[in-house]
Amino acid sequence: MRARYGVPLGITAAAAAGVAYAAGIEVRSFRLRRVTVPVLPKGMRPLRVLQVSDIHMVSGQRKKRHWLQSLAGLRPDFVINTGDNLSDPEGVPEVMDALGPLMQFPGAYVFGSNDYYGPRLRNPGRYLTERLQGKHGLNGNPPVVGALHNPWEDLRDGFDAAGWVGLTNTRGSLKIDGYEIAFTGLDDPHIRRDRYEEVAGGPAAGADFSIGVVHAPYLRCLDAFTEEGYPLVLAGHTHGGQLCIPFYGALVTNCDLDTDRVKGLSTHTAGGHTSYLHVSAGCGTSRYAPVRFACPPEATLLTLVER
Repeated sequence: MRARYGVPLGITAAAAAGVAYAAGIEVRSFRLRRVTVPVLPKGMRPLRVLQVSDIHMVSGQRKKRHWLQSLAGLRPDFVINTGDNLSDPEGVPEVMDALGPLMQFPGAYVFGSNDYYGPRLRNPGRYLTERLQGKHGLNGNPPVVGALHNPWEDLRDGFDAAGWVGLTNTRGSLKIDGYEIAFTGLDDPHIRRDRYEEVAGGPAAGADFSIGVVHAPYLRCLDAFTEEGYPLVLAGHTHGGQLCIPFYGALVTNCDLDTDRVKGLSTHTAGGHTSYLHVSAGCGTSRYAPVRFACPPEATLLTLVER
């Protein structure tokens, strides 16, 4: 009798322990990733860039708020927010509280689909089946009619009031220690709000350095940035795969990017050019899938140095 039931019970117990760890421990085990990227022109001093992404704030997430506040102690040269700040329409004040200390520094931002629309309950298995079918999350379509509207306008107004530069299908720049850092940003391609034709033309003439910024790293956007000669592209969206297999990695990216580049620093080649790509695994999850496994929540401090 013991032999008959021992193995199934052991598997069930292991699965339960894994779920408890993913939902109760790892999802709150916030990490700082540090990356050095050799992209700056000769003669420029190193620049420290803090990238935050996919906060997916839900009311009451105090540990996440305090951790984000603590990142101000890094004293970055500037901050890039790559979107999906919300997972709760009531979460705007808590996002502002969490990012308040960071908004003392220069910054720029793009939005993701969850900034515009509230999340819906979804079968997590669909992410894998859609990947196998060549589909990706929302499959490039806007949310259904009647989707919950998130107060993204309040987010925008708060970021703008702090002096952060909005990059919704537009260009912007920051003055950092006498250098002009130019940005070209896209709205979220995951719901087909990107309009590269409105910002085409390559890195800004006269700027000391240029960066492409987008929430979801769809290949059409990466190709466009790279073909036009941007040395660095920053993105988020993937959650690093969120539920990964130890010693193997991610199963999905929720876009058409390959799983080998689901998070961290890599390169992208298109049109005879090569760019560095950094994809943040983000520090949150949808309120309907509050678990992470073998993929801790993170922010990244990128140190940009001479080529």
